[in-house]
Amino acid sequence: MTSPEAPLSAARMGTYPTPLEPAPRLAAALGLDQLWIKRDDLIGLGGGGNKVRKLEYTLAAARAHRADLVVTSGAAQSNHARLTAAGAARLGLRAVLVLEGHEPPAVTGNLLLNRLFGAEIIWAGEVRPAELGTRVAAEAERRRAGGERVEVIPFGGSSVLGARGYEEAGAELLRQIPDLDTVVVALGSGGTMAGLVNALGADRVLGVDVGAVDDPGAAVLGLVRGSPSLRIRRATSEYGRLTTEVRQALQLVARTEGVVLDPVYTGRAAAGLIAAVEDGSIRPDERTVLLHTGGLPGLFGHPENSGIYA
Repeated sequence: MTSPEAPLSAARMGTYPTPLEPAPRLAAALGLDQLWIKRDDLIGLGGGGNKVRKLEYTLAAARAHRADLVVTSGAAQSNHARLTAAGAARLGLRAVLVLEGHEPPAVTGNLLLNRLFGAEIIWAGEVRPAELGTRVAAEAERRRAGGERVEVIPFGGSSVLGARGYEEAGAELLRQIPDLDTVVVALGSGGTMAGLVNALGADRVLGVDVGAVDDPGAAVLGLVRGSPSLRIRRATSEYGRLTTEVRQALQLVARTEGVVLDPVYTGRAAAGLIAAVEDGSIRPDERTVLLHTGGLPGLFGHPENSGIYA
């Protein structure tokens, strides 16, 4: 089998480089001299988003292992699950998605796209992350016992292998703005931030914890080289809950730059950016980038977030 350290050609599925767009009206509203938005939501595959860069490696490994089926997990409106389904379809693999919760009465947002891509969905009920991982492992073993060749794609696509995608993204970003000071990114399962830290150094990456895992710092440190001192803004609310700060951030970005963020990840990253400017963690003269990691389809799968425009 191919190890994470062995050479592995990525299964290219995105369109690169993704745009780096200046955001002058948002910068002025925040009191920043220079601000850009890195548009990984425009990466191409399956509605876009940061998971594509990771999946180019994890799905390449599945193909190298001659898998015909991939199994992964996530929340009901998981962007990672949606893009795993899309990437599997692109590469001729079947996808099984083990999702938290119960089947909803209406198929919306990412769930609609999962079905469109032909994925099989298994509902795990109300489970903790560790329990969800156990369900994935059991499903993979059940399929293997039936003679199928199965590859498990980790939660959020985050692994040493998957982090390579964002190490490449960091190098891409340096070609676009060589003298950048800070990249602000939503911190979920850790792989995106880890790859950026490997490419840019820990001092130039600010991770905004969205509350997806119990110990986000440990999640990142498990995927980076060395033991750097990470810059992390801790979650202040339950994962996925729309707070006043996130709602205001969504509105501000939309009404200054015409860019739509999602309430679970990118909206929290923007709220973290605003808070970092307010408390001086990011100075006005810093060349700052907000990484747009996608998630728009999920916005339409959360009816409780209709208050974002209020």
